[in-house]
Amino acid sequence: MEKKVVSLEDRIPKLQKQRKQKANRRLITFLSIFFLLILLVIYFQSSLSKVSKIEVKGNSSVLTDKIIELSHLSNTTGFWSINKKEVESSILKDPLIKKVTIEKQLPNYVFLTVEEYKSIAYVEKGESYFSVLENGFIFYEKEITHPADAPILINWKRENELKELVEELLKIPVSIRNSISEIHHTPTKTDRWHMTLYMNDGYEVSATVRSFAKKMAIYPSIVSELDPDIKGVIHLEVGSYFESHEKIEDKGDEKDEEKAQAER
Repeated sequence: MEKKVVSLEDRIPKLQKQRKQKANRRLITFLSIFFLLILLVIYFQSSLSKVSKIEVKGNSSVLTDKIIELSHLSNTTGFWSINKKEVESSILKDPLIKKVTIEKQLPNYVFLTVEEYKSIAYVEKGESYFSVLENGFIFYEKEITHPADAPILINWKRENELKELVEELLKIPVSIRNSISEIHHTPTKTDRWHMTLYMNDGYEVSATVRSFAKKMAIYPSIVSELDPDIKGVIHLEVGSYFESHEKIEDKGDEKDEEKAQAER
């Protein structure tokens, strides 16, 4: 069988062509990378790589401008260099803001969605009322004249006592919480945490802060067993029992008589 012999002269043009094609591919790859780097440099130097729009959603008490200021974001901030954790941490310094979510959207938009602490009660100051938030912070920047969606706290002067009360209020169902009109701090010699509640249904509740949520959970079942025409005080300190206003008045009259007889 005869072997086909290819002369060196025939092989050289093919080798040269292959080398040329390989060199061209290398050159194209090099030029592509080079121009890509130039485009990236131009992009990062241009306004296209900076934040062009900041939108805030979910806020009602905290001003949009204040949230943007806390975020430290502006139209000079690099879109790709935003540190979400740092932005979140900075915005959460505001005591009214409970949660924040940062979302980046191409080409260079930033969306800040905040969740504010809800009002859990109100404190009275003069003829005005101010919101007590879920974290115990009193929002004095916004004055309210006729609060109706949460109880009014009266005579709560110490911050630690107020915060403990708020923690207990958060534990009870919203339906029970909304049925409370006023909560007066009425400390006694034996219980500095004692309080008196005035309910929207006309009853009074005598309770102590540190067992309030657990005891108040049975309030609806207690009321359901009472005569709605007879109002009085529901005691929830140690045990749970009802005392009508008439009975309390009779006790008061008996004490007055005993005092008068003793003075004779």
